[in-house]
Parts: sequence; C-alpha cells; structure tokens
Amino acid sequence: MTISPNYSKTIAIPKDAIDENGHVNNVVYVQWMQDIAVEHYASIGGIEAQGPDSTWVVRQHSIEYLLPAFAGEEIEIRTWVENIRKVRSLRKYEFVRKSDGKVLVKGETDWVFVDVKTGSPKAIPVEVESVFGNT
Repeated sequence: MTISPNYSKTIAIPKDAIDENGHVNNVVYVQWMQDIAVEHYASIGGIEAQGPDSTWVVRQHSIEYLLPAFAGEEIEIRTWVENIRKVRSLRKYEFVRKSDGKVLVKGETDWVFVDVKTGSPKAIPVEVESVFGNT
C-alpha cells in the first residue's frame, strides 16, 4: 500500500554535482535521496514522533539511472513511503527533468527503525507510523 501524496521539491543542478563525464555523479543522487527523505520526515513531524531514543538507518539503496542530467537543469525530486512494516519502511524516489517531464532516475531505500542505544531494530511505534498518514 502506497502512503501518499508524494513529497517533492525542485532544484537547479549545481556545478559541483557534475562529474568528469559531464553529468550528475551517481553518488550525488544517493545524497539527494537521503536529504529529501530527512526533509520530508521532518516536515511531517517524524523527528518529534520518534523521540530521542530511536532513529532510522539505511539497510539498502537501489537506483536505476535512465537519463543523464546536467548543470543548470531544473529537476523535481519526488519521494513517497511505499510501505511500512514492523521495523522497516520502503521509500521510493523519482528525479524528473522539469523541461520535458522525463524521469531521469528512479530509486528506493529500505529504512530500518532502530534503538539508538543498542543499534537493534525495534518496532515502529504507532506515533511514527501515523505521521505518514498526514502527508
């Protein structure tokens, strides 16, 4: 079950995101995925809902590069939570070029909810799960 709507923002690709091949470096997309996930989560009250004793850690990133992007282009970064399970949540991403609407990159991150002190996975509390219903 997809929890929606999507969260998105538009950015202009900075020159420092470009690699020696002249397009956005693959590692930059991973950083943008993490940045927008944290931004979205903070915007819906997730940080407050989880409290100081819990956090999210990445279990796995998966990215499919479809088309290159270049300095100065505007792209829309979209994210949404695809599902929430006992201790994990799957978040998806799309990077779309604004000028032609083409999807440049698709990705997903498998996040695990953990206890800060032990690093062990823990059940996602109702308070955290409920913030995603308000997005």
